Amino acid sequence: MNTVNTATRKNFGFNESFDRFPIAMAYVPWQRLTNIYEDLDEAFENGTIFPELNQPFSGRRCCK
Repeated sequence: MNTVNTATRKNFGFNESFDRFPIAMAYVPWQRLTNIYEDLDEAFENGTIFPELNQPFSGRRCCK
């Protein structure tokens, strides 16, 4: 059985002051996009004009 010590657990509800929490932090590395599709129809089908960004999705579905 999993028990939780309620004395040490904090309640961060909507009434909590959010001024002390940062909104978000992100790290975005610089990308060197050197090639572009010459065929704009192919670029439109791929959703980008940069072939370097044309990466097929290789993830999987989340199943319960």
